[in-house]
Amino acid sequence: MNSPPPVPALSQEEQKVQVGRAAIAHVAKGDIVGVGTGSTVNKFIDALATIKDDIRGAVSSSVASTERLRALGIPVFDSNEVEELAVYIDGADEIDGRGYMIKGGGAALTREKIVAAQSRRFICIADASKRVNTLGAFPLPVEVIPMAARRVIRQFARLGGMAQVREKDGAALVTDNGQHIIDVTGLRITDPLGFESEVNQWPGVVTVGVFAHQRANLCLLGTPSGVQTLRFD
Repeated sequence: MNSPPPVPALSQEEQKVQVGRAAIAHVAKGDIVGVGTGSTVNKFIDALATIKDDIRGAVSSSVASTERLRALGIPVFDSNEVEELAVYIDGADEIDGRGYMIKGGGAALTREKIVAAQSRRFICIADASKRVNTLGAFPLPVEVIPMAARRVIRQFARLGGMAQVREKDGAALVTDNGQHIIDVTGLRITDPLGFESEVNQWPGVVTVGVFAHQRANLCLLGTPSGVQTLRFD
């Protein structure tokens, strides 16, 4: 008797599509949904458009996500118009076994952290490459006031980190908030809560891309064989 042919492994792009669709199950009728930023979130936004008549709209963490939502006919609210969000759905550059994350590869970390803090639950959607044991292999983004950039770079050097200002088109990248991003390599973040609290106190830091105080409650992780659910509650 012939065995069935093996099921082909899902590509990274297919994993992103699957977790974006899976996140729809966590959106309730009548919700205003917190929506993050990035390539995986774009898949969620596309899926969200299929139930747009069942939700009130979204609060977005970036100009890019706002434009995509509106182009698909999903109303976008200012965060100040909404008291609390039931759920925030966003990606991650890294996520560990406790739901702590590094975020900010798309330069929207400050607004992402604001919307996460406004939400009762944070659901991370990511492909398997983002799962790590210890945070720090991905360059850590830190949003800073431009005049503080060099001093903050020197402070990271004292911690063993190598930092540089992120550039775009040959000039310092400017965030949606009018600030700069420093990317830091060479760190091994074993105490995400303490690290986030410390760096956020440095003068000139708007926010650091460690999401520990606003960690994920649940992660929908795309794997080559399908979506895996990781719970951190």
